[in-house]
Amino acid sequence: MSKLAVVALGGNALLRGNQSGTIREQEQNAFNTCKSLVDLILRGYTIVITHGNGSSSG
Repeated sequence: MSKLAVVALGGNALLRGNQSGTIREQEQNAFNTCKSLVDLILRGYTIVITHGNGSSSG
């Protein structure tokens, strides 16, 4: 049986806890997420990536 992972990436997914949201922070977070996605692919998952639909309240 095929394994499927649907991943929402964007918005709040690119900003961690106490980060200010600089482009450098977001690029690093996206890079780290992509490394995790590669691991899932190597484990046999089909990946569907969507844009995150989070909202920021601040």
